[in-house]
Amino acid sequence: MPKKTPPPAVPLELREACVIAAREVIAEKGVENLSLRDVARKLGVSHQAPYKHYPSRDHLLAEVMRRCFQRFAQHLDARGQFDDPKEDLAALGRQYLSYAREHPLEYRLMLEIPWPESAEHPDLIRDAVHTFDILRKVLRRLHGDSAASQDRVDLDALYIWSTVHGLAGVMNGDCIDKLKLKPKVLTQAIEHLIKMVELGLAAKQ
Repeated sequence: MPKKTPPPAVPLELREACVIAAREVIAEKGVENLSLRDVARKLGVSHQAPYKHYPSRDHLLAEVMRRCFQRFAQHLDARGQFDDPKEDLAALGRQYLSYAREHPLEYRLMLEIPWPESAEHPDLIRDAVHTFDILRKVLRRLHGDSAASQDRVDLDALYIWSTVHGLAGVMNGDCIDKLKLKPKVLTQAIEHLIKMVELGLAAKQ
């Protein structure tokens, strides 16, 4: 009996294909060199085709960044369930740093480049705020959910975020390899940071 020829692969819908191609262009050439023309060339479509879904390069970049925030939030949410909010906060810190280490390009796109300016991007803003709210929710478990505690939650969130972001930047940078640090120091760096954050929060009680 003759073998059946498998059906041809269904091409990605253009809107989705543009996001994937844009991510590839950014990886190859840098975000500064992203253009709809390069995306169209990579997809083998007319130069005007991406404009059907993205009015400008900035609209496409905003969508790429939004997807990064979505995946980042999913990674943070995968840390597990912890009854003790302090343990939950420590796990959140580890998840944050593991994402920064495993996905340096996506991390840079979210937090280290200027946001697109040519149009409003409410979906991007919504997903970025959602990601930050993951940290806020853990801190509300520590400080309470009253209106009076909200400033404390936000201040601690900014303190923790800036501290963890600083270590992520150092660990992803080129300089760290030139500092002649002992391997055990690099191994212990994350847990040391988590411990110091815990001490910092306790000092403010």
